[in-house]
Amino acid sequence: MARPRKPAGKLAAPAESEDAIRTSKYRRVYEHLLASIQSGEMRPGDRLPSEAELGKMFEASRITVAKAVHDLQRMGLVTRRPGAGTHVLGEQKPIGRTFGLLIPELGLTEIFEPICNGMMRAQFAKPDALLWGNSAASVEDSAKAAEQMVESFIEKTVAGVFFAPLELTSEKDSANRRIARMLDRAQIPFVLLDRCYMPYPQRSAHDLVGVDNRRAGFIAAAHLLEHGARRLVFVGEERAANTVDARITGFLEALRERGVRSDWEPAWRGSAADEKFVRRMIDAVRPEGIVCANDLTAARLMQILIGMGIQIPAEVRIVGMDDVRYASLLPVPLTTVHQDCAGIGVVAMATMLQRLEQPKMPIRDVLVPVRLVVRGSCGAHSKAIANQEDRDLEHG
Repeated sequence: MARPRKPAGKLAAPAESEDAIRTSKYRRVYEHLLASIQSGEMRPGDRLPSEAELGKMFEASRITVAKAVHDLQRMGLVTRRPGAGTHVLGEQKPIGRTFGLLIPELGLTEIFEPICNGMMRAQFAKPDALLWGNSAASVEDSAKAAEQMVESFIEKTVAGVFFAPLELTSEKDSANRRIARMLDRAQIPFVLLDRCYMPYPQRSAHDLVGVDNRRAGFIAAAHLLEHGARRLVFVGEERAANTVDARITGFLEALRERGVRSDWEPAWRGSAADEKFVRRMIDAVRPEGIVCANDLTAARLMQILIGMGIQIPAEVRIVGMDDVRYASLLPVPLTTVHQDCAGIGVVAMATMLQRLEQPKMPIRDVLVPVRLVVRGSCGAHSKAIANQEDRDLEHG
């Protein structure tokens, strides 16, 4: 029996909780609407409550509500109709298409599993199939395995490919370009996940879905600066994806904006699991705060620092990136910049479907918002940060 449709404008606000109070009003509006669309509570064609209704529902300003709705529109999930309001965007598409997942680091990097799960949970993608390729057993084998996967996808005539470019291997740049050429020659559209394969800040001619890494680096550094740490360094792996370059750019912008003129090297590349590298950095800089390229780097660094007898956060404050599952379980729970991986997956699927429907549509960067998750490693209080975020958004 067909499910009865809910009357337009009857979306209920979630119950207040202590966590919700700490979360910025923008995040509450954005996340509630996104969850309602992802779950199917609001279906294609349903009208969102008006900005005035949402503002009353969440006790938020029209500017804050408009930003949340605009981000959903930019992600291709809703559309504005003049005089008719904002509606959930539907997709008219044939059934039975298969998409390839070209993610060489699947199983090696934690963010990609929830991204893939987000693709599979997307309500508008249920009739489509995702073809999972075999990931390499090691970084060294990843380039060869990825090219073999592409050949398999071409043989199977997939409708499109979701591609997370390789990193950490010396072959990554040439291998990523070969893969892109193979897919272009086969006329198979692909959506880039998390990062571009061109060196930052260059940009390829393909859609990309991820987060604003430059802003993520800025947020992490600004948080440490606001809480008294001035001598900051950024730590990332060598040969990392260009997302790390973007995060370093944001990190350096935060230093400049806060008037910090460093007489030390602010960006360090090397293995956070290498005690010699870590000791060299600590001895050279004596940092008060460290921003890590990702949570894995932060976890490795934390282990080395604890082994050196350095107290976190009393002597060194640490902020990571990604908010992976183990971030809160580290010896000192990790403050980190959260990226909505499941949301990236949903938006990636929507971007792919729109690309198939409109092949000549301009190439896009679709950036899912990030937020700071405050835990013990930075020595700050989360409620103060949430209140500051609200003030920034109300005046931004």
